[in-house]
Amino acid sequence: MKKIVLTALLLTLSFGAFAQDDVEEKDYTTNVATLNSIIESLYTVISGDKGFKRDWDLFKHLFHKNAKLIPTGKSIKGEIKVRYLSVDDYISTSGEWLETNGFHEREVHRTVESFGAITQVFSTYEAYKTKTDEVPFLKGINSIQLFNDGTRWWIINLLWTQETEDTPIPETYLPQED
Repeated sequence: MKKIVLTALLLTLSFGAFAQDDVEEKDYTTNVATLNSIIESLYTVISGDKGFKRDWDLFKHLFHKNAKLIPTGKSIKGEIKVRYLSVDDYISTSGEWLETNGFHEREVHRTVESFGAITQVFSTYEAYKTKTDEVPFLKGINSIQLFNDGTRWWIINLLWTQETEDTPIPETYLPQED
């Protein structure tokens, strides 16, 4: 009887070990290898149609552990406000909304300033509910502060504001006709 119990226990432990081997660690190295790849990954990871599950592990991988996401805009009372969110705060406050409503954010213009290991990107965006929408339901600018540690890029801060009637996006930050 002891032999049967011991054999069953060993089989159970063996299957558990094999199951752990089946869980594949995702490799996000290419997503943070270049400035372009990290910006493209940022836009791609939050975008998707209704019901599309976002890759929040990738989203977290783009940001430094102390990064802040900082939306700005007018409150209902008309006061200009700023909110400071951690990456996890952003996921818990916006993740479900993105997946329930559908959200596609597309970069339409970018300006880049760099010095040493730091880079500041002004990234003009347009947001759509579906991939096939032709008219954006909102526009704005993402101000993205990044750091390159010599092996990869990190988003340090992401500050954004939406275009309004009172604050249209300046021509400098709009796509230029050739």
